Amino acid sequence: MKLALIGIGQAGGKVVDALVDYERRTKTGFVVDAIAVNSARADLRGLRNVPESRQVLVGLTRVKGHGVGADNELGAEVTAEDVGDVLSMVDDLPVHEIDAFLVVAGLGGGTGSGGAPVIARELKHIYTEPVYGLGILPARDEGGIYTLNAARSLQTFVREVDNLIVFDNDAWRKTGESLESGYGSLNAELARRLGVLFSAGEGDGSGAVAESVVDASEIINTLGSGGVSTIGYAAVELDRPKRGLLSRLSGGKADAEDGGDSTNRITSLVRRAALGRLTMPCEIAGAERGLVVIAGPSDVLSRRGIERARTWLEDETGTMEIRGGDYPVGSDFVAAVVLLSGVYDVPRVKELQAVAIETQRDMLAKRESSAASLDDLVSTGDDRIEPLF
Repeated sequence: MKLALIGIGQAGGKVVDALVDYERRTKTGFVVDAIAVNSARADLRGLRNVPESRQVLVGLTRVKGHGVGADNELGAEVTAEDVGDVLSMVDDLPVHEIDAFLVVAGLGGGTGSGGAPVIARELKHIYTEPVYGLGILPARDEGGIYTLNAARSLQTFVREVDNLIVFDNDAWRKTGESLESGYGSLNAELARRLGVLFSAGEGDGSGAVAESVVDASEIINTLGSGGVSTIGYAAVELDRPKRGLLSRLSGGKADAEDGGDSTNRITSLVRRAALGRLTMPCEIAGAERGLVVIAGPSDVLSRRGIERARTWLEDETGTMEIRGGDYPVGSDFVAAVVLLSGVYDVPRVKELQAVAIETQRDMLAKRESSAASLDDLVSTGDDRIEPLF
């Protein structure tokens, strides 16, 4: 699937940077182009794989390149004012070559959470290609303002895109990790999952042909349910025999793997992917649609295993709209990616909204208290301060 990536804000830019890095290392070619948008000049300078020519600094006249300070209303305003600069850069893209746009943003900060829905809305007005979102939720320890931003942005972002894939930082951060190393590993993990999913059907240059092809239409149809989506992933290293003298004398061909082993491996991987750590933990029962992608060497990709895995996922989710296929790659690993679209039983989102409501009440109470205290201070000093005029 050919994508145009647009990263907004610090987190969005770094995830896009990681996706471009993954695509270059795997030579899969699913990224047609990538753009980074930010209100902070320093964040743009930190990107390694998105060149300066594909970067847009918004809000320069208002925030002078210093960012919006977690103010997502200001982030939305400065992005709306300069959205023409972003669209001018998008106009340079070979849009006829892409299958979809992917707008990426952290939902806790200011520029990403405020600006991503603005850009997604403009793209949908102009282009016929699907516009998908990737939203990153803040961890619980990042503070109330970030939770409030995420709750607000999530509601707006999901309305402006054709589907919103969610990644929950809180479910993935390891205790004791520094912010830099922690988020770096999370970006790499997210890029791996998205990379396997979106590169399916594009090939890795090995020339291997899939038996059951997963192409762009399969992904588009799965995401066509709208709403919120989550992605599961599991992989296992193959126990390949070493190439010894006997192998060389026989032409280097290893014994064919037993079909039952391949089938069992695939069904086990799909279970682990669906029931393990999803990008956004949720109850998979009730998902509207799903997609299974199995990547690995062609000789271990069992069609029977994929069919059994699809049947199992149909039973678990309760939907018959489960698509699936294989993605042959030259690798010593077999990986399973499970995309679940239209999920709704998501405890983290419900918690996020509850915390945001409480945070909003606290902020309002503090404002009222501060206003009352200021009135008391001014009225107390009336008898001691003579007026200027």
